[in-house]
Amino acid sequence: MRITLIETFYRFDVSLYFHLEAILKVTKNYLKLSEKSICTNPYWEYKIDEYILPNQKKQLYFYAHTPGSTMVIPRLGDKFILTMQFRYLNQKESLEFPGGGIKPGLSIVENAIEELAQETGYFSNKLKQIGSFNPCNGLTDEICYVFYTDNLIKTSQKLDETEEIIVVFLSEEEIDQKIKKGEIWDGMTLASWCLYKSY
Repeated sequence: MRITLIETFYRFDVSLYFHLEAILKVTKNYLKLSEKSICTNPYWEYKIDEYILPNQKKQLYFYAHTPGSTMVIPRLGDKFILTMQFRYLNQKESLEFPGGGIKPGLSIVENAIEELAQETGYFSNKLKQIGSFNPCNGLTDEICYVFYTDNLIKTSQKLDETEEIIVVFLSEEEIDQKIKKGEIWDGMTLASWCLYKSY
C-alpha cells in the first residue's frame, strides 16, 4: 500500500495535514492567463494580470511591479542611524532606516550601499543581509532586502532633488519606545527592525 507524504503528516499531526492540503490545493489552482502593463515610471510598473481562481472563475489582479528595494540598519557605537523625511501620501514626517528602490544596473548589495551613503552620509561595503520581506503583498510583488552594518565611514549626503532628509541617531531602547508610541510608523522600517531583533 502506498502512503503519500500528506498521509504521513496526517498520522502525526492532523492540523498540519489540513494546512498542507489547503496550501497544495490553492497553489496548483491559481493560474495566470495573461499579463498587461498599464503604466510605467522610474519607480514601478502598474500591471493587470488575468488569472483563474480556485473555483475556476476568471479574475483580474491589479498590482505594482518593482525590481525590489533595499533597507539598511546602520549602527554607530550604541546608536542606530535613521532618517527623518516628509511622506507626501500621509502628509507627515516619518522616521525610517535608509533605503530605496533598486536602481537599474545595480545589484542588491550595490543598491543598499548607495542608498545608505546617499541618505545618511555614511559609507559601508561590509553589509550583512539579515532577511527579506514583501512590504504589502496584496498590492505589490516587491521584495525588500534588509541589511545590517556596524562598519561605517563618514562621508556626506548626496540627496536627490526630491529628498529632504535629516539624519537621526537613536539607541535601541529609544527605537523601541518610539515604536510603542507610534512615532515610528513606517511599515518597512518596522519589518526591518523585527528582522534585526530576531536575527
